[in-house]
Amino acid sequence: MIIGCPKEIKPQEFRVGMTPNAAQEAVNHGHSVLIETGAGLGAGFEDTAYTDAGAQIIATASDVFAKADMIVKVKEPQATERKMLREGQLLFTYLHLAPDPEQTKDLLASGCTAIAYETVTDANGGLPLLAPMSEVAGRLAPQVGAWTLQKANGGRGVLMGGVPGVGPAKVMVIGGGVVGTHAAKIAAGMGADVTVLDRSLPRMRYLDDVFGGQFKTQYASTGNIAELATEADMVIGAVLIPGAAAPKLITRAQLSTMKPGAALVDVAIDQGGCFETSKATTHADPVYDVDGVMHYCVANMPGAVARTSTIALGNATMPFMLALADKGWKQACEDDSHLLNGLNVHAGQLTYYAVGKALGIDVLSPQLALKA
Repeated sequence: MIIGCPKEIKPQEFRVGMTPNAAQEAVNHGHSVLIETGAGLGAGFEDTAYTDAGAQIIATASDVFAKADMIVKVKEPQATERKMLREGQLLFTYLHLAPDPEQTKDLLASGCTAIAYETVTDANGGLPLLAPMSEVAGRLAPQVGAWTLQKANGGRGVLMGGVPGVGPAKVMVIGGGVVGTHAAKIAAGMGADVTVLDRSLPRMRYLDDVFGGQFKTQYASTGNIAELATEADMVIGAVLIPGAAAPKLITRAQLSTMKPGAALVDVAIDQGGCFETSKATTHADPVYDVDGVMHYCVANMPGAVARTSTIALGNATMPFMLALADKGWKQACEDDSHLLNGLNVHAGQLTYYAVGKALGIDVLSPQLALKA
């Protein structure tokens, strides 16, 4: 198979879809790898690292798209990239289609087959290709939230850990999954007073058993969220419904009950955001003010630490990428039901139920897509 990796063009996105190690593995499996020139520079990988791995450097993205059987990326294809996709081509990347009708429409029109990192599952019910970026985003969230809380950035002017005689920042983390757990660990490590809210009692018991001395847990009822929001200096939104639009957990009306200059960090913004007033921002202009509450809603947070993120993502995606290249997407998905769960689009049909429900589009079951 010819595997192509173009340079990411989303604003302030420095990650790359394939590391030189991944390229070398693919070449060792007998595949050809095409890398757009400069694609790895943002993550610290020179073109020579790819040529040393056996890959070929290609001058333009259009040439990569034109020649490759499979496109491997990080972020969802942008409008100009979607025009380059073709019928029968395989796209393997993050998609986040539920809040993005335009991308969905273009992918369906292209006739390509698109497998989304964020809906591939594992035997434990986890999301193995989302997990490494969730870990990065979770660990970043208190860091960027602390920056947002600084007075010069519009925040309350509160130090996360306080100082002797002055209490620490109060941090509410909504969601106790991968993002929320990592966010709570880092926020607590910075000395903040942290409470994690979740609706799963077994998950809260686990968090209490493992981290009971570091942060508190509460049930994520509407009332508890509303009450803690009034006390919080920072709220980190870390909820996920796989493949679906994120639920809105703090309303516009509730902002008036919050402390002036409090920080909302929405890690769920890729799925539409979990605060009613969330809208996607970039690393170049990450924060905006609504009713005196500062919103940090960068849609590609892990791109800020591109090298760490690229290597972590590459470690997770490589086995799936090799399976798709070695076997072709149909056989690979037939052999691995968890990879089949990643199938979102095939030959003009939507194949992921949660996306269809969010966008009001009829869905073909992925099992039927295999037989098409």
